[in-house]
Amino acid sequence: MSRIHPNRSPHLVLIGGGHSHAIALKLLATHPIPNLRLTLISDVTHTPYSGMLPGYIAGFYSYEETHIDLPPLAELAGAEFIHDRAVGLDLERKCVICDESSPIPFDYLSIDIGSTPARNTVPGAAEYTTPIKPVPEFLQVWQQIEATVTQHPDSPLTLAIVGGGAGGVELALNVQANLQRRYQAAGQPKENLTLHLFHRDERLLSGHNAWVSRRLEKILRDRGAIVHLGENVKEVLPDCLICESGLKVKCDRVGTSIFWVTQASAPPWIAASGLATDERGFILISETLQSVSHPFIFATGDIATMREHPRPKAGVFAVRQGKPLYKNVQRLAAGKSLLKYVPQRNYLALIGTGDKSAIASWGRLGWQSPLLWRWKDAIDRKFMQQFHEE
Repeated sequence: MSRIHPNRSPHLVLIGGGHSHAIALKLLATHPIPNLRLTLISDVTHTPYSGMLPGYIAGFYSYEETHIDLPPLAELAGAEFIHDRAVGLDLERKCVICDESSPIPFDYLSIDIGSTPARNTVPGAAEYTTPIKPVPEFLQVWQQIEATVTQHPDSPLTLAIVGGGAGGVELALNVQANLQRRYQAAGQPKENLTLHLFHRDERLLSGHNAWVSRRLEKILRDRGAIVHLGENVKEVLPDCLICESGLKVKCDRVGTSIFWVTQASAPPWIAASGLATDERGFILISETLQSVSHPFIFATGDIATMREHPRPKAGVFAVRQGKPLYKNVQRLAAGKSLLKYVPQRNYLALIGTGDKSAIASWGRLGWQSPLLWRWKDAIDRKFMQQFHEE
């Protein structure tokens, strides 16, 4: 990329308030880049921190503790905040197309909008289920469920979660723990909650070691969850789920009782814009976090796939891309060559079980302890503290 002319203020537009962008904005607030105009476009004003979201669902954290307030963060970084949803790109004119705003021009662009579970391959899923992402929409439904159980603890409730990866299992554990506590606090049996978990593979968290999979399955079953392994949901009807095996499971309040936590997908406008993508529609990026087809565009987090170093869609990678993104924006502004970033191959996963204990998964190793929860809690609180300080 060419050196920025010193008499002109180039415009860097950030789409999305994901983890990488939040960290980059914090660094821009403490270490401003001269001669750089900034704009943040986000369809939400508060972005959730994925590391603490399960604890929020369990009832251990407040909304404020688990969400980053984007407008004040943007202001500290000297960025204009535009509350709108990006729906397309005009790469020839270098403009972001939004739902409500006029096209927003840019010189350089960074995209960090996360991903959503794929629902378009299963008939009825888009109409009758709630995806775990976007998180704000999921949380609206979750708060309705909490209120219903609190107000009517004598009424049984049936919930279903489709997807037995780390996200689906951790959601199941924390949903189950929260609602069972609410029933018991009201003097009702915890068995008022019926929770189904569907997973197409023969074991949960198939990307983790066997001990972790077995341990999490045992915890769920011991708490009363009904775990359906080797069951692929093929259709969702207004009153039930249907699997390829012929299994049918009834659910109440369809649309607010079935949570979809399957393989991640990208919004169609990414590929439609002309950016190079992988086979699932995620932006292909190089080791400098730049689009392989349009080097004036950066991408980080779940929406991006590193061509040379593909990794799972996990928050740990988005968090660690924040600083390299800032450094390369800084070097871009100075006309210097950009630095390469290589993500780690292995990472420690800490899975909260909803009872202030956690399971650690690292390669072939796995263990469980309340001490792991305390460690995870300290790490997460330290991470969020930087966004609560001015």
